[in-house]
Amino acid sequence: MDFSPCRAFSTSPRRLFALVLAPVLIFAGARLHGADSLPAQPAGPQTIVLNGAAGGRLFEGIGAVNGGGATSVLLKDYPSPQREQILDLVYSPNLGASISALLVEIPGDGNATQGSMPSHMHTRADLNFTRGYTWWIMREAKKRNHELTLDGTAWSAPGWIGDGEFWSQDAADYYAAWLEGLRDVYGLELNAIGCRNERGDSSEFAKLLRTTLDARGFGKLRIHGFDNWGEKKLDFVPSLAADESLARAMSIISAHTFTEIPVSKENQALALRLGKPIWNTEEHIYLKGFDCAISIVRAFNLNFVRSGATKIVNWYDIAGVYPLEPYSQDPAMIVANSPWSGHYFVREALWGYAHYGQFTRVGWEYLNGGCGELGGGGSFVTLKSPDQDYSVIIETKEAKTPQTLRFTLGGGLSQGELCVWFSDANEQFVLRPSLRPVNGAFELTVLPGSIYSLSTTRGQRKGGFDAIPAAQRFPFPYLETFDSYTEPARWGWLPRYTADIAGMFELSESPSGPGKCLKQIVAVPSLSWAPEWQPYTILGDEDWGDYDVSARVFLPPGDRAGVLGRVNHVGTGWGSTPKAYCLQLGSDGRCDLIVIRGPVENPKGGDAEQQALQKANGAPRGGELVLASARVANVRPNAWHQLLLRMDGNHLVGYVDGAPVVQAQDSLYSRGMAGLMACRIEKRYSTPYFDDLLVKAVGAPAPTPSSAPPGVVPIYSK
Repeated sequence: MDFSPCRAFSTSPRRLFALVLAPVLIFAGARLHGADSLPAQPAGPQTIVLNGAAGGRLFEGIGAVNGGGATSVLLKDYPSPQREQILDLVYSPNLGASISALLVEIPGDGNATQGSMPSHMHTRADLNFTRGYTWWIMREAKKRNHELTLDGTAWSAPGWIGDGEFWSQDAADYYAAWLEGLRDVYGLELNAIGCRNERGDSSEFAKLLRTTLDARGFGKLRIHGFDNWGEKKLDFVPSLAADESLARAMSIISAHTFTEIPVSKENQALALRLGKPIWNTEEHIYLKGFDCAISIVRAFNLNFVRSGATKIVNWYDIAGVYPLEPYSQDPAMIVANSPWSGHYFVREALWGYAHYGQFTRVGWEYLNGGCGELGGGGSFVTLKSPDQDYSVIIETKEAKTPQTLRFTLGGGLSQGELCVWFSDANEQFVLRPSLRPVNGAFELTVLPGSIYSLSTTRGQRKGGFDAIPAAQRFPFPYLETFDSYTEPARWGWLPRYTADIAGMFELSESPSGPGKCLKQIVAVPSLSWAPEWQPYTILGDEDWGDYDVSARVFLPPGDRAGVLGRVNHVGTGWGSTPKAYCLQLGSDGRCDLIVIRGPVENPKGGDAEQQALQKANGAPRGGELVLASARVANVRPNAWHQLLLRMDGNHLVGYVDGAPVVQAQDSLYSRGMAGLMACRIEKRYSTPYFDDLLVKAVGAPAPTPSSAPPGVVPIYSK
């Protein structure tokens, strides 16, 4: 994800035409690629000639990104059958979205928008192919659709790589090790891999990666790059023509957000001359309701029509994140943020994908002359199968009046009946009466603000599932002892319901004897995609107000750790500084009660009520303010100590081992989630252990340990 203002872009009005298309589109008063003037209304039916012998560019899929943040961390915690239903609706052919391309983040221990995911190599000597849920997502997706293409790249990476420099032999070896785990443990192979997501470019690294992959048995794996955004994202393209070794290394030209800044005519022509496809490896559609669905189809269409992109993926697929986290709903197809209840809901966005996914397959081709922009507003593409079936996908988001389209068929295209699937703001993905060509032609009147998919193929359906459980609040009170995870690897080393925002909080053996606990495992700050505050993880309900949050903490010498309460902000997608209260304890016995006020901001901006509260507290905007401190006797390293933060109205009290040691009055935050944190100590992160994480009513007794809801099963087999 980019961190520029383009996250909330409106589509650019510039019209760039795709040189890769043969201009066989003929119509009265219609908009040809790059036309400068248009009549207000077409003079008559817009005639589109579909010639099956016209040829065209290879279609390599449409789909979504999983990752770029821990986008689906709560999905793994869902019970059956809801977990399977969600996966079916996204990945199964002819059911829901039916996407044909999946790009995943290669997890790297660092924040990549909403949160962080565990690397397969925390250190140079470490190697583990059961951490996290990304392996599981890919396996489940591929199991549902064997033709699904797999792609991946890193956002963040462990800090040991290249001694802090990503573009290195370490990074190439790191990728190769991940690919070996994917192949040898899960029986999967990527179709392509990126150099790194939105972190500049390095021609020398692309060559190094090619050499490394060839030597490690991945000679057929294509490399794309450099997956950047902004006006300079494709400045590297001319170097492909000047550097033969770079051209051999990089098979695909890729970048992000072509709806914002299309590929120039010059770069399209150069890509065509070099024989390299153009991919959009991250499009952004941050809209609500049906506007999101039709904009997805528009983006897919115009990525090809204006930029020549033959594979397009959007960020992101399944919103398995807490509502508090950035981008927690609007980009996704399905919102799955209530695993304890099994509740989820499908957004209109999913049916935008379905208008492509259920009518196309990787290996078809964009039909020359069958793709363009409508004279009265809108766009269309035609994709043809090897056996002369075809689909036409139309959107009329910008149209003001109905338009009649006349399609003429030739060149061996199927003359069979076409199904018609339709969506607008009132209804999505409904089957309309079929169209039957007469004398090699048919007509269709398309309404403004609508999506149409016409196809000679069959089997499409609007899938869905009955009796989705009702949403429920996060279980309260809540006690997690971690002892139920007898085989942590089967759970991806991640407990239920925690969402790591930075650092990695993994299941671990207790340092003091039998039993399981949680450990913040990242000692060296990662090469993070986004600026990181300190390692922390969250869980719970953002509407919690007065409560106790506590945990036992085991501190190695020199370390500090804490519990968080009333967490009401975890960053904007670029940066991870929270807004919360924190009780911290060091192995030296120092205890601090802190209000964390988020990143330092301009005091002239922001919410007026929050500014007033901060002014009343005598604090500037942003940063951290120590409300109270104490030195606690009998605290020593390598021993368990209990931390409890009590929030009762404006009264805050911090307890260590059952005794109150710090207290303060503060009115800045009245509600929020709970969490755990490990402190940064100069250039390293603390690596404490946590156990008996408890959230309960103020002063109430502890409940029995929480257990998994019925139907929750591990994501990995023995």
